[in-house]
Amino acid sequence: MKMTAFAKKFSQEAGINSLMDDLGKAMAGDQPMIMMGGGNPGHFPPVQERLREEFQKIAEDPEAFARLVGNYDAPQGEARFISALKDLLNQTYGWNLSEENIALTNGSQAAFFMLFNLFAGTTPEGEERQILLPLAPEYLGYADAGLGADTFRSVRPVIEYLDAHTFKYRVDFDQLALDERVGALCVSRPTNPTGNVLTDEEINKLHALARDWDIPLIIDGAYGSPFPDLVYTQVTPFWDEQVVLCLSLSKLGLPAARTGIVIACPDIIRALSGANAILNLATGSFGPQLTENLVRSGEILSLSRDQVKPWYQAKMHKAVAVLHEAFADACPWYIHQPEGAMFLWLWFPGLPISSHELYQRLKERGVLVVSGHYFFPGMPNDDDWQHRHECLRVTYSQNDEQVAEGLRMIAEEVKRCFHESAAG
Repeated sequence: MKMTAFAKKFSQEAGINSLMDDLGKAMAGDQPMIMMGGGNPGHFPPVQERLREEFQKIAEDPEAFARLVGNYDAPQGEARFISALKDLLNQTYGWNLSEENIALTNGSQAAFFMLFNLFAGTTPEGEERQILLPLAPEYLGYADAGLGADTFRSVRPVIEYLDAHTFKYRVDFDQLALDERVGALCVSRPTNPTGNVLTDEEINKLHALARDWDIPLIIDGAYGSPFPDLVYTQVTPFWDEQVVLCLSLSKLGLPAARTGIVIACPDIIRALSGANAILNLATGSFGPQLTENLVRSGEILSLSRDQVKPWYQAKMHKAVAVLHEAFADACPWYIHQPEGAMFLWLWFPGLPISSHELYQRLKERGVLVVSGHYFFPGMPNDDDWQHRHECLRVTYSQNDEQVAEGLRMIAEEVKRCFHESAAG
């Protein structure tokens, strides 16, 4: 059979395919595996119990249950949830949203596939547009979401050294050159994979650039405010009609519900709704209906702020302490300052092997991580920045004891690499 370029694109290996394939095989396999690779949230009992209560209410209400399983929603998404979320965000942040500013998607990944192809590719006038990522590394799931071969352009960050083993990426505005080919800016906040949180000053500068060029600033808030609020530093949630803010129910504890949320100007919402209708007929109802009461009452904010965030933040501090103990000063190593999300980004300057080979070695030892080289979408293929091949992303969302064991095994393997190289 002869298939199209579209088919070839989705048949070839991609970072997100590799990651999800590894996770699926590890979950289904017989060999024990320490799962520190994916972004699956931890199973946090208080959240799961609260969601179970809401699910029981639906199950015991024949009308609500029939609506959950028996009706298509509109392509824009479940109307009651959208109305409740609009009210919550207006009351909390004064954003002056209407229902026309919100659409739901079947997960954030679907949202970004649609958004990137709304703003990158060939225009009706025959011009080519790209998505500019102001700060790389960025989320590996973006890399293959564009239908064009040249969808993304990204910029190396400024690396700021904070102490002997901690650094932070900052947007290099001196190198951030916009032109007529840029169709949108996109950042994640907190950043997946690094846990970086762009400052209010950085967001304001990016917003000003987007306004000057009349393009959207897409902010991926899957780990951010208002929920699940995995932000461990002081920042201000931001939205206006120049911004496309993407939220998710996954990291609150509902990854299987596949509920993405897009907040944008009405024109973008209409385009997303049209794409939803063509691709899916309708979006799934489960996540929106399960959390509608939490949104309507505002409990989703207090649950995120008072329970989910402190739980992950405590796990982060434990993991960082293990790293300092396991590595000490035995070899060159840094950690990106963990300001949010549920990841640690490890950098080993001068690593004698590639991060992908290190990932393979760790997988053989029963520790699943993600090689850092996947997280630089939009970098030219001939870019020789060695830093891209010296980093790992690990998650601390799972069992603390297993995370600690996995981090110690990472330290052992990295130190072994440096020792082997020094020994010749």
